Amino acid sequence: MVSETDRLRDLYDAQLRAHVADPLPAGVTIEREGPIVRTLGLGDHGWVEYRDLGDLSVAELDRLIHAQIARFAERDEPFEWKFHSHDRPPCLEERLAAAGFFAEELETVVIAETAALADSAPAPGGVALRVVGDRVDLERIGQLEAAAWGHSGESWYPASLEQELAADPAALAIFVAEADGLVVCAGWVRFPSSTDFATLWGGATLPAWRGRGIYRALVRRRAQLAADRGRRYLEVDASPDSRPILERLGFRAVTHTRPYVWRPPIADPR
Repeated sequence: MVSETDRLRDLYDAQLRAHVADPLPAGVTIEREGPIVRTLGLGDHGWVEYRDLGDLSVAELDRLIHAQIARFAERDEPFEWKFHSHDRPPCLEERLAAAGFFAEELETVVIAETAALADSAPAPGGVALRVVGDRVDLERIGQLEAAAWGHSGESWYPASLEQELAADPAALAIFVAEADGLVVCAGWVRFPSSTDFATLWGGATLPAWRGRGIYRALVRRRAQLAADRGRRYLEVDASPDSRPILERLGFRAVTHTRPYVWRPPIADPR
């Protein structure tokens, strides 16, 4: 008998992994190579995704990995290889590391039934939630992300989100939580075409505003929008900080994912 966790993971694999947006944002290109789906030109970096690599030998896997590096190196473009803990072959992480990829923080894929979370209850006192889309507000989200994480590596957010909105405004809804004119939290919800899912992203909250229920309110507001649009499931790539909150709301962990990032070598200035 298939467990609920396995059922949800199978749905995730079938519908969300290697999903290609339709229409594509301007400037974005999709390329396919065997099981690989490459996304080039979204924001300041690209992605490598797939549903199943199968049981490749080490030599075959190394050739596939280095083919992706060669393609992005041609463009001088960094890219992320989205690894999942149930991926095959079992040596995949080892071979990515050997090829020069940097392993980022482990995340947990969690899924919930949308109907169980849909709630249009008001945000915590003094906080207002609203949908945004103009460049000024997207820049404020970039500033929030940098402040929440303590560094300036989030400068790609405004351009990437603006690129997506321009391609298909119905496929993305971006929310901010504001208090006294300050953006204290932000998150967005994507509606992948031809799937039963809505996917939740962002959720960074300024340190001084954490623990007040703002993130939970933002999850429920986006769940309400997903329910209104007929999406049955919500999916999140949850950080270690957000996973406990999401599980208390009813999300179920189905697998883990870790971004492996490759960056072009810095040219010698001599």
